[in-house]
Amino acid sequence: MFVDSHCHLNFPELRKQLPEILEAMDRNQVGHALVVSVNLPDWPELMEVVHSQPRLWASVGVHPDYEDTPDPSVEELVRLSATEKVVAIGETGLDYYRLTGDLEWQRERFRRHIRAAREVAKPLIIHTRSSSEDTLRLMREEGAAEAGGVMHCFTESQAVADAAIDLNFYISFSGIVTFKNAKELHEVARTIPLDRLLIETDSPYLAPVPHRGKLNDPSKVIHVAERIADLRGLTVAEVAKASTDNFFRLFKGIAH
Repeated sequence: MFVDSHCHLNFPELRKQLPEILEAMDRNQVGHALVVSVNLPDWPELMEVVHSQPRLWASVGVHPDYEDTPDPSVEELVRLSATEKVVAIGETGLDYYRLTGDLEWQRERFRRHIRAAREVAKPLIIHTRSSSEDTLRLMREEGAAEAGGVMHCFTESQAVADAAIDLNFYISFSGIVTFKNAKELHEVARTIPLDRLLIETDSPYLAPVPHRGKLNDPSKVIHVAERIADLRGLTVAEVAKASTDNFFRLFKGIAH
């Protein structure tokens, strides 16, 4: 069985195709998917999607790219995280690629998410882009290792992966690992400990080869597993088992 550890099934282009996507997940042995929050105004709709299917789970949080959106307090994140089927805080983190200028608001938002995750003992889903130094610094300063979590859609260096693993985090690979020119990422996927590996689609984005450029969905996570298996000299079944076991170890309380 495969698990998609990060997708956005509540986004309009996927939600309108949900029955077909669920059928495709069945055909490809994708048993569970974690539907990840990016803002609070859309969160009730996300929860409607998650509650419609026993195989879907949720997080609560605000993405660092969403500047003009309600910013949750620690208390609000704690309260919402108690909702049934919410298993993580995020996605949160830092992104210095899409936004520039004074980004202290991003760092403060990230700190609040880490504090909430520690308070409720639920893992963090972290996004980092062009900001790994500050991301790791804030993780250390706020004690993120206590909560643990995942560095999602990982595209950073081996050194960043090693530092995150030292902070009790898993490394999740998306369809980017199937891209021919992602040489540095291939090396990270080849060498990180198998018990720290997760797979994801980040759908509707980043469709893996052979679907690159098309709409992505959780059924396609199998191609991520296939590429990692090839890189590591493992069978696809071995990658499936390791990544699925890791998912259930990290996101506690999920029935499987």
